[in-house]
Amino acid sequence: MASRKRKADDENDEMSVSPTSSPAIPSKQLSRPSKKVRAGHDMGGRPLPLPRLLETLDTAQLRMVLQTICERHPDIGQEVVNGAPRPTVASALNVLDEYQGKLRNAFPLGHSSSDYTYFRVKQALGALIDAISDFTPQYLPPTEQQTNISLQYLDGATKIIHALPDWESQQYRHHKHNAYDEISRAWALVITEAAKRGGGIILHTGGWNQSLAKHNQQSGGRLEQAMSAMANEAGWMGTNPNAPASASSDPNSILNQLMNGTYGSPVRVGPW
Repeated sequence: MASRKRKADDENDEMSVSPTSSPAIPSKQLSRPSKKVRAGHDMGGRPLPLPRLLETLDTAQLRMVLQTICERHPDIGQEVVNGAPRPTVASALNVLDEYQGKLRNAFPLGHSSSDYTYFRVKQALGALIDAISDFTPQYLPPTEQQTNISLQYLDGATKIIHALPDWESQQYRHHKHNAYDEISRAWALVITEAAKRGGGIILHTGGWNQSLAKHNQQSGGRLEQAMSAMANEAGWMGTNPNAPASASSDPNSILNQLMNGTYGSPVRVGPW
């Protein structure tokens, strides 16, 4: 009994010096994030924040919203004009291609009378021609100073004009004829300005004189003003400048071909 008592006393002594018997250090209770409880009135419907709303709009819808705002607030519209980057030739021609696609889709299926077809596509046709008229001045001097850029646009726009419908009725043909007249004046302006700055060399080195001749042939000679400008401003490069003046009488010279509208056509050789 005595030994058991001593053993119990020894165990009590060890427990008295054990760390577990020391006063417990109060542990800091981890605080849980309080869950935000919305009031009942916050759970009702409300409009989307502006960034979320813009994420839901496609390109056409964004363009429409921006256009409406600019029309209501002209000062904002001017800021957009000043801050937006200038359209590239590729972007402008892409827009014209889209209008051209809408024109093709507007044609009725199957055989229809000329009058019915015209009135079916009249709106899309007018939209395409208006777009060409609006884009063209953007690529003319003095707004556009780089001749190559101007000519690239005019080349693409002229191809689109070639694809405009050829109506049987004379009263419907004025759309295409007027488009040819306008683009011809644009070609003439660019050619004249290019000749002032570089002597017309760029017109030949880039092959633009040949491109214009082909366009004129495809248009049925309706680019006469542009062809005259090419002949007057850069036609001297078609002959040897050191040759006598009588050399220009050669019917096969580039100068005479440009003036006659036959440049790019096969040259006839022999008595036949």
